[in-house]
Amino acid sequence: MWAHRLRGPFSFEQVEIDAPRADQLPDGQVLLAPRAGGICGSDLPYFKGLPFAHAASRGTPTSPAPGFPLHEVVGEVVASRHPAHSAGDLVVGWASSFDGLAELVVTDGEGLAGYDTALAPTTAVMLQPLACVLYAVEQLGDVRGRTVAVIGQGPIGLLFSHVLKARGAGHVIGVDRVDRSAAAATFGVDETVTATATMWAATLAEADRPSAVVEAVGHQVTTLEDCLQCAAPGGQVLYFGIPDDPVYPLDMLTFLRKSLVLRAGVTLERRRVLRDAGSYLAEHPALRDAYVTDVHPVGDVQAAFAQAVQPRPGQYKIALDLG
Repeated sequence: MWAHRLRGPFSFEQVEIDAPRADQLPDGQVLLAPRAGGICGSDLPYFKGLPFAHAASRGTPTSPAPGFPLHEVVGEVVASRHPAHSAGDLVVGWASSFDGLAELVVTDGEGLAGYDTALAPTTAVMLQPLACVLYAVEQLGDVRGRTVAVIGQGPIGLLFSHVLKARGAGHVIGVDRVDRSAAAATFGVDETVTATATMWAATLAEADRPSAVVEAVGHQVTTLEDCLQCAAPGGQVLYFGIPDDPVYPLDMLTFLRKSLVLRAGVTLERRRVLRDAGSYLAEHPALRDAYVTDVHPVGDVQAAFAQAVQPRPGQYKIALDLG
């Protein structure tokens, strides 16, 4: 079967590898034929050459397996040893070994759920990041009437802005170096700040500090400190995503004196939140046409990833047509 493999930083090649066998599926696993994939910000450091040490990968940190790095997938179940899935089902969710750039993948059935098949696969792929955001916002608790800030208004940050507003946030501030003002009305952003988080935090008046701050940038350590600086006393900071560095510096004095709460974590209850994402998208259909802005054929995977590492106004989610 075909697969795409990273042969070095910024460079994919198509290879032929042995197909996984349906009769050798472990319990709980599904053999999936991907039809679409979404490029996540968490994939990009590995495209640029960062070693991958995630436990789920079948490769090694310096020699990732074919199909890597892609984990947001929509596909058709070819065979299943999970009770919720049967051959022929169309599902969305996680390629649990981050190897979705392949003709067939074996993945955990608990990370998949059905979806409204009236959606094109390249649209339905947005349900996976939306599920992650819905789960994370649950951890923040009641945000009704509160001022909240989302640092980073890329594809994941825009979903945070939308969900926080839909959950009753009184004032949503979106902060990004890229001008995202054109997306504000669609994604529930009340105030768009086009600046670095450091600059914005330094000029913030005491009365304007948000009670909840979401760090949706990732891939460097400085913005976590910016979040601590801008948060209101007694507020909370949600660090979202997979850190590239094992240790992040923390201004403990600011953290202590402001009595802040710092949250982080992976998405649990995946089948449940994927179904929740489907319901949320049905309630907010305008997101269907707004979120995925660019679709590339799988043969153009290198150009798709290269585009994703260069954010620009009007560019949000980039999807791959794998069918």
